[in-house]
Amino acid sequence: MKRLGDGELEIMLAVWGEEEPVSSTLVQEKLRGRRDWALPAVITALNRLVEKGFLAVEKRGRSNCYRPLIAERDYKAAEGRGLLDRLYGSSFKGLVASLYDSRAIGKNELEDLRKFLDELEGK
Repeated sequence: MKRLGDGELEIMLAVWGEEEPVSSTLVQEKLRGRRDWALPAVITALNRLVEKGFLAVEKRGRSNCYRPLIAERDYKAAEGRGLLDRLYGSSFKGLVASLYDSRAIGKNELEDLRKFLDELEGK
């Protein structure tokens, strides 16, 4: 799966956050405050995402509406796996140790992780 740039990811998050296909104007509104893009820039980015196979476009009246072709969950899973493989040699323990050592996560997050893993294992 192709990787998204930062701006493309923000756009995809805006699209994934909606249940119905979205217009470029709605995407621009959802990005406001994080990235204040002019509408032509949003349209260009949306069209690139169509070309890359992340979005489908359909004409509705005079407007184009965009819907995801790749689920958010699938993209995040692929990116997470890629990060784990590239940076930590597929070692989840190495990832957690690095985050803990750098104080990016603390004891509360580790406890949440323990509870989550116990739930997954049915304990």
